[in-house]
Amino acid sequence: MTLWNGSFPFYPGANVFLFDTTWAIIISVFFSMLATFIIILPGIRGRGRLFWFLRVVMGLFVGAVVLTIQFTRDWETGWVTANTSYKSFSPALVNVDIGLHIGLAGMNVTLVGNPVNQVNETINYNEHFVWSFDEDYDHSYGEGLEKGLPSPILYVAEKFTTQSPCGVHRQYRISGHYASLTLWMAFCTWLISILLFSMPILLYGGYMLLLTATLMLFSLLFFFTARNTPKCPIQFGLASLKTDYGGSFWLTLVTGLLCLLLGLGIITLNSVQPEKLKLIFNLDEGKGEEEKVWDKSHLPAEPSSSAQDVLMVPLGDLCEVTATQL
Repeated sequence: MTLWNGSFPFYPGANVFLFDTTWAIIISVFFSMLATFIIILPGIRGRGRLFWFLRVVMGLFVGAVVLTIQFTRDWETGWVTANTSYKSFSPALVNVDIGLHIGLAGMNVTLVGNPVNQVNETINYNEHFVWSFDEDYDHSYGEGLEKGLPSPILYVAEKFTTQSPCGVHRQYRISGHYASLTLWMAFCTWLISILLFSMPILLYGGYMLLLTATLMLFSLLFFFTARNTPKCPIQFGLASLKTDYGGSFWLTLVTGLLCLLLGLGIITLNSVQPEKLKLIFNLDEGKGEEEKVWDKSHLPAEPSSSAQDVLMVPLGDLCEVTATQL
């Protein structure tokens, strides 16, 4: 029988990868809306069905992206494989994959063993540390110390504390806060654009799409400032953990450029070829003709051609006709 039965003390068990249900719920809601619109699709007649479906898909895609990237944790990611100590005051070395995943409101540090079962434990950890304005990063780091998290996780998390000489905590916290704020504003402008397109006020809807694109690109700029601050090296022996822009960053960039192109396209078509723009938004010209007929119905009736002819008969001829009849 070995000391502590062959396991390390002070840690209740591995915190394996937790599935973030927030963005899963958001995607499920938008997919449900898409399924509802697909059910409605057969009721739309003519070639406008395709344009209507494309507008629905584009609108739902932009809204889902703007809302989901608020809660993702892969704006900046990095992985490294290293042989490192597993726990403090222990000579045991383990071969692990160490990952760093940075989001707008915090970061995740993952630790996966190669193989997963080593030193009589299952090495499969994913720890979340929050630095949003309503949370205390140092407190969550202190909780990790109390639980006795593996040394690689604590080593990476320590680099982002307020007392760390690296000094990156403030930059990531402020830039993440303002990036999140601009994305919430982008979500609001997206809702306004959908409302304007449904009224339809196409020109101002295009302006709102341009504003949505501008806000999304500004959120990237805010995060870019934190990403390019000097960082302390994260070394595990000879291996170094380096990070790069993650999937959420590039998805935000692509969606922002898409909104920019759509907004510019709508504004250009509205000024150059408004008929094609009305065709894309299923605005029938018959409605305009009906409005013209309705307006004419309220005007005084014009005299008939026969009445005009009678009025145009000379007075002398009219007297001759009257005398002959008598």
